[in-house]
Amino acid sequence: MLQNKTITFLGAGSMAEAIIGGLVRQQVVNPKNIIATNLSDQQKLLDLEQNYGIRTNANRAEAVRHGDIVVLAMKPKHVKEAIEDIQEMTSDQQLFVSVLAGIPTFYIEDLLRSKAGVVRTMPNTSAKVGASATAITKGAYATDKQLREVEQLFSAVGTTTIVAEDKLDAVTGLAGSGPAYFYYLVEAMEQAAKEAGLTQEEASALITQTIVGVGKRLQSTTKSSKELYEEVMSPNGTTEAGINVLREQKSQEAMFQAVTRAISRSKELGEVYTKTN
Repeated sequence: MLQNKTITFLGAGSMAEAIIGGLVRQQVVNPKNIIATNLSDQQKLLDLEQNYGIRTNANRAEAVRHGDIVVLAMKPKHVKEAIEDIQEMTSDQQLFVSVLAGIPTFYIEDLLRSKAGVVRTMPNTSAKVGASATAITKGAYATDKQLREVEQLFSAVGTTTIVAEDKLDAVTGLAGSGPAYFYYLVEAMEQAAKEAGLTQEEASALITQTIVGVGKRLQSTTKSSKELYEEVMSPNGTTEAGINVLREQKSQEAMFQAVTRAISRSKELGEVYTKTN
């Protein structure tokens, strides 16, 4: 479906590179059909060209003109400026794919001043290892065929889930920010392991495989998360002792508040960008 498409990345940061890497590794697109462009880091463009065999172009309007699919991967605060720069080079036949947190499809459609299809996505940084959980929603003018194209694009870097756009802020707070919550907890586990005498290498190997195992267990069972942690616990055992501390510290409540605050912040950012621009 994408083999004969030219994909232009407007922005060449870490998320753009993760998606490009996935497309190239999975042979979804010929590298020569991928164009990356940005304004501030020409060395990054050279690195992408050398590492993945793609094309680059410092002129983003020219790069967009050649794109069948244009991935909006700049910082959200720069979206208005970027689209204004390329607007004359866009057409109704192009598909615009946004990876911008908090920016609704209607805002991008208004900036484009056309009926080009817009599909909004929320991947996470696990795209770098082909394990993103990406949510996808389409705007007013995007077709089902275009939605399937975006599914194929992001399947190269993980799993995809189609959701209603009003759920994208929830996805952002949960899956978009989610990796950081786990890394934060891993940091504490590493510190405890060090205090107990384990080396960094030993702790890292044990913690990493434990997390991989948890993910696989969750994928392979219909049991609830509560049932799963209770099956690890035995009366007066080590796990129960640890869980009791987490309960005393209200750790679940803290995680609940972290996710809900991230969700509300996503909504706030969308309002800020769309109202001030």
